[in-house]
Amino acid sequence: MTDRKAELAANLAKVEERIAAACTAAGRAREEVTLIVVTKTYPASDVRILSHLGVRHVAENRDQDAAPKAAVCADLPLTWHFVGQLQTNKVRSVVGYADVVQSVDRSRLVAALSKEAVRTGREVGCLIQVALDAADPTGPAAPVSPAGGAAGGERGGVAPGGIEELADLVAGAPGLRLDGLMTVAPLTGQYAGRQRAAFDRLMVLSTDLRRAHPAANMVSAGMSADLEQAVAAGATHVRVGTSVLGVRPRLG
Repeated sequence: MTDRKAELAANLAKVEERIAAACTAAGRAREEVTLIVVTKTYPASDVRILSHLGVRHVAENRDQDAAPKAAVCADLPLTWHFVGQLQTNKVRSVVGYADVVQSVDRSRLVAALSKEAVRTGREVGCLIQVALDAADPTGPAAPVSPAGGAAGGERGGVAPGGIEELADLVAGAPGLRLDGLMTVAPLTGQYAGRQRAAFDRLMVLSTDLRRAHPAANMVSAGMSADLEQAVAAGATHVRVGTSVLGVRPRLG
């Protein structure tokens, strides 16, 4: 076993222990939570090692890095998730390899994804990215921009008040599949520093969404620092990068 493979195997084992312990503490079965390893900034060789170690879901956030990496790893049994803010001019490339786009936050993006999915004959899973820093999500519906995105929100996403409209658009769009919701723990607003409360709120929003769209039961929340809080709240998928791959190098 190479040094890098041994390192990744040890890190994966530690993350697996954390997820299993969190599931036990929450009274959940381990099978209820899927690990997505965020491989951004790391080479295709790491993705190949992770696949050999049993990882089946990987995520990227920049198309210029992800597209060549996915092409090199096309022979591997992987599900690719795109988790970054997606510009419409990158949609054609992203639909070429992404099985799930977790950052759907505006109507124009829905239209572009649908057009490309139909053109290529693919079905693309979509998560509505929810911005819990956009406004008080327990108060009146937050304002939504004409493009369908949140009016504000440092990390992108649609305000809670815009979920229903955007979800209906995705559900009705050819080539797209509405899978559920995603969020990133907010840096500002009432949930800043309160990850568990933020994830609890996302679960309430997921329950609301599933009344109209029962199959949209995926809830993607939690990263290296807060995966336990996400599992406790009920997340079905956690996105872990640093705890598996190590501290990322600075991008110059």
